[in-house]
Amino acid sequence: MRPFLLATLLVSTAAQATAPWQDEAAAQIPPFAEHLLGTVRQAVTDGGPIAAVQACQALAPQIASEHSHQAWQLGRTSLKVRNPDNTPDAWERSVLERFAEAAIAGTPVKELRYGEEVDGEYRYMQAIAVGEPCMACHGTAIKAEVQEAIDQYYPHDQARSYQIGELRGAFTLTRPLAQETQ
Repeated sequence: MRPFLLATLLVSTAAQATAPWQDEAAAQIPPFAEHLLGTVRQAVTDGGPIAAVQACQALAPQIASEHSHQAWQLGRTSLKVRNPDNTPDAWERSVLERFAEAAIAGTPVKELRYGEEVDGEYRYMQAIAVGEPCMACHGTAIKAEVQEAIDQYYPHDQARSYQIGELRGAFTLTRPLAQETQ
């Protein structure tokens, strides 16, 4: 019984050690997400879904860079990427696959998040659910002219045919742990 108790305490201690990083990581996402969504909404208002495709292609990487700073690197990834620069690495793919399994099993996508220490970094991912604003460019009924624009800007696009509420991808954050002592 003692080994079980020791293992439980070690797991609890490890979870407590990463909890501050998880909270800090989670706090980085709302401003980033709001900036991205605000940019897309403004583009739709100014020029429709085609303008949103153009804005995503031109501005999304810049927005991610603006929200990344010395401590945190932010980005987005998916099992079905639109931009090949957002292709998941092995760790991200593993987490996304677990998110997909959990979503299929009934866990609400908005509740899916995971963080851990990996190779001297704290890595965190939080799932992104497909919402109504996403459907014009990621849904099942994409207008022909929008499909043409997507094909022009993203010739290797895989990010179509989603339903509202499905797992679109995830925000992905990385923080070097060496900064913890600074």
